Amino acid sequence: MERIEALKNYYESHDEHARLGSQHGSVEFLTTVHYIEKYLKHGMTILEIGAGTGRYSHYFAQRGYDVTAVELMECNIEVFKQNTAKEEHVTISQGDAIDLSDFASDSYDVTLLLGPMYHLYTDKDKRTALCEAVRVTRPGGTIFAAYCNSDMTVYQFCFARGGIHDPQYKDLIDYDTFALSSTPAEIFALYRKEDIDALIKALPVRRLHYVGADMLTRYIGDAVDAMDEETFALYMKYHLSICERPYMVGATNHILDVLRKESL
Repeated sequence: MERIEALKNYYESHDEHARLGSQHGSVEFLTTVHYIEKYLKHGMTILEIGAGTGRYSHYFAQRGYDVTAVELMECNIEVFKQNTAKEEHVTISQGDAIDLSDFASDSYDVTLLLGPMYHLYTDKDKRTALCEAVRVTRPGGTIFAAYCNSDMTVYQFCFARGGIHDPQYKDLIDYDTFALSSTPAEIFALYRKEDIDALIKALPVRRLHYVGADMLTRYIGDAVDAMDEETFALYMKYHLSICERPYMVGATNHILDVLRKESL
């Protein structure tokens, strides 16, 4: 209940729908869509777990795909419904990523898990959410999971914002390895690649892509927002050319892991 209450307080006071709306914010969205569209074919079905206000669900529903969405927060569901056009083949229901018992196994071609891993704080819940996402996906289908990157948070919050000396965070920082931990009070769970690798190790999946969804965009956000259409197109072309480079992919705030469910 502590997790649910913390998320309720956060999303009722935070404009989640606007987060991806600015030009620099759209880089994460456009990158994620770019990779999803690599694997989408006409007639495929999509399940979005933790759909938020529906930016991804509506995008694909408006392009003719049948989308089923599940979201935990009532305030997000309200916005989702308000933004649903009549012609969209999309449904939304309330539910939690760690319990998808209302959804049958092997049912969806594409499963999006683009928010829940941000807000799970125990290894048990993290593994359960991933297992559930894999379970409901058809063999050969694709799972897209998103994470918040721990190391860029060290730069941003520990040093750029001075949190490294804040007594509030002293129990959440390992001062030898600079690994960070989180509780519901901090809202966002943080990951390193080795953490993600450990979570998916026992799952019947194969990694297709490991992507820096926004790379250093947040750090040059004002410059990106000031770009004209032509320059921004070039920026996206450059971004997509570097976002999987192993020696650069760690320099990102958001990580996108693309997995294929293997046949048992």
